[in-house]
Amino acid sequence: QVQLVESGGGLVQAGGSLRLSCAASGRTVSGYAMGWFRQTPGKEREFVAAITWSGGSRDYVDSVKGRFTVSRDNAKNTVYLQMNSLKPEDTAVYYCAARGGSYYYRLPGEYPYWGQGTQVTVSS
Repeated sequence: QVQLVESGGGLVQAGGSLRLSCAASGRTVSGYAMGWFRQTPGKEREFVAAITWSGGSRDYVDSVKGRFTVSRDNAKNTVYLQMNSLKPEDTAVYYCAARGGSYYYRLPGEYPYWGQGTQVTVSS
């Protein structure tokens, strides 16, 4: 079992930056692929970014490419999402998720472990 806790959300002006962290406990996440998702009221949870267990491969939804960077520090059991050039449309609750195995998927249903989410609000 893996427990995930996100932090780093908040209120920021458009064009600003935030760095989200996802701290894992219970098991080391070095053997898990990790994903970041986001959700706004009335909408389905949306894939944002993902990273393999080794950090050697990453994936991003087109809307965040060039602005967001996913990384991980397996020694610290933590995954990060650096968000730059934030836009109002990035406003959402952001969740990290974990799945066993080396590779990631874009579908939320592929991830059995989830954090509680952290709110990101970008003002215009």
